[in-house]
Amino acid sequence: MTVSPTFWLYLAVMAGTTYLIRMIPLQLLRQKMKNRFVLSFLYYVPYAVLSAMIVPAVFYETGSVISATVGFLVAAAVAFFGKSLPVVAACSCLSVFICEIIRQYLL
Repeated sequence: MTVSPTFWLYLAVMAGTTYLIRMIPLQLLRQKMKNRFVLSFLYYVPYAVLSAMIVPAVFYETGSVISATVGFLVAAAVAFFGKSLPVVAACSCLSVFICEIIRQYLL
């Protein structure tokens, strides 16, 4: 199996691109950041990205929007009271399961 020259070109471009994305911030920000706004912004970026990825998916992964909403609300309530991630996930899954069983027998 031979590899075409275009593959090596694509590989070099992608390697350069991914390297530059990681290298440029390190070169530009050599000293410690002191700006409180930038630090607080960077602190919340992972949470914002995870929320943007997870929350829309929550409402499309169950049999109905009702059970998804119940699971989301239960997860939010359990997390609000400071429980750990496995407890939040287990409570949410259990509430969706119970809601789906109830929905199945009522409809």
